[in-house]
Amino acid sequence: MRNFFKNIKNTVKAKFNAVKAAVCRKIRNVRVTVNAATYRFAVRSSTMLAATRGENFVDSGIKILIAVVIGALLLGGLYALFGDTIMPTVTEKVKSMFDFKG
Repeated sequence: MRNFFKNIKNTVKAKFNAVKAAVCRKIRNVRVTVNAATYRFAVRSSTMLAATRGENFVDSGIKILIAVVIGALLLGGLYALFGDTIMPTVTEKVKSMFDFKG
């Protein structure tokens, strides 16, 4: 009878150790995967930060300059149009509405 209980105890202990080893192995694999991903991210980040290429700064500056010039031309044209053509007409119409005697 004693051997029977010893066998059960040893079997349970062996199964417990096998499950414990499998869980530890899974945890270790997850930790290694996370560490590898973190390492790859760190290497990629440091590579990007250490890069010395221009990234089209001149092209971006020229685009911004062109946009500002075109915007100024449009604004000037609208200002001239409203000042010389539209506003005098509107002023005449408003005056004629207030001078209405009817």
